[in-house]
Amino acid sequence: MFDVILVGADDSLTARRAVEAACEICAMSKGTLHIVTAFEQLTMLGGADTHEFKVVIKEADGRALLQTLSFIAQKHDVQPVLHSAKGDAADVLIAKADEVGADLIVVGNRGMKGVRRVLGSVPNSVAHGANCSVLIVDTTD
Repeated sequence: MFDVILVGADDSLTARRAVEAACEICAMSKGTLHIVTAFEQLTMLGGADTHEFKVVIKEADGRALLQTLSFIAQKHDVQPVLHSAKGDAADVLIAKADEVGADLIVVGNRGMKGVRRVLGSVPNSVAHGANCSVLIVDTTD
């Protein structure tokens, strides 16, 4: 089973669904859950075609988001380890997974279809760059 699970999330509903899935897996495997969010000093416009990770504008916003996401984990009796890091979301997830020795990275599938698939997306980049298993959760309605 998976001993170290890492999930990447922003403040979107789809990311919360990925966190839920990671919590369920972690609770079953009795592993350790790491919740990761990336932030940059850039502003990104949202919309229907946004990918899995929105840009968190300030580091403090990232920390606040992680605290909110930790409540999801606690509902599943999982005590998460929280990480916030500056940089591209996919790069941050891959690096953090390597750092903590993750067995599994969980991301949502938002951004895997249409133009985003051609141009690249966080789930696509993580799936191709990770040194461990990757679960792309269906987070669409």
